[in-house]
Order: sequence, then C-alpha cells, then structure tokens
Amino acid sequence: MENNIFYEGQVLWSQIDANVHLRHSAYADFCAQARSNMLNQLGLSLSEFNNKKIGPILFREELNYHREIGLDERIKVSVEISKYNRTNNRFSFRHEIFKENGVRAAVVLVDGAWMDIAARKLTNIPEEWKEIIERIPRTEDYQEVSE
Repeated sequence: MENNIFYEGQVLWSQIDANVHLRHSAYADFCAQARSNMLNQLGLSLSEFNNKKIGPILFREELNYHREIGLDERIKVSVEISKYNRTNNRFSFRHEIFKENGVRAAVVLVDGAWMDIAARKLTNIPEEWKEIIERIPRTEDYQEVSE
C-alpha cells in the first residue's frame, strides 16, 4: 500500500455527512489533492500551469466505496495513471483511498485532458512536460491508447 502515496491526512469534522461518515464529495477532494501533490512533486506546479496557461480538467469521475471512513481517521491516497493517449494527451487516473489500518476504503477513477485556460479549449501539453508525464506511476494494467 505504501507505494505511490501522494496524500496523507486526517478526516476533518467539516468533511463528515449526516450519516457520520466521510461525505461523498470529500473523496473527490482528497483525490484531487493527491493528484496535485503528485504532479507538483514531479515538477508540474500550479505556478507552471499558470505560466503555460494550461490546466488539467476532468470529464468523468467514478467512485467505488469499499469501507466507511469516519471522523478523525487518518487516510492515505495513492495515484497512478491507468491510461494515456500520447496524441491528444488524454489521461485516466486510478486513486485508492486507504484507512489508517491499511484497509482500502475506496477506489476513484477519473478521465481527463489538458485545457488551454485562456482559449477554454482542449490542448496538447508542452514538449518539456512529456518527460514529466512519463514519470507518473503506472497501474499494473496501464494502457496507451490512440483513440
């Protein structure tokens, strides 16, 4: 489980729902932070996104729950790329959220691409980012696609 962990933290009171467990949107928030941390560690910081006027966007997000997460629990979130298209730079990520005892609580799958923030249109990444993308951890079933 320790591989590819890009977020560790405590579940806050504000992230709990009326059923006294982690609210559904908090799972997405944790995964977004883990992706951001991962990209930042590889060299794609928010400053770099702003300098190039390019940012990641999501088309789909799928959440599969396995175990409840409660208040004050500590969690860990892994991030791996599962699919990548070198032609149009579309991507898919798999996140796993683990409880403090190591039990997998959820799996979150996302599909996305890169957007030119000024033009508000999909775009390809700069040449210098391609080497960074190559260093993103990959799932065991990673696929390169061309469609």
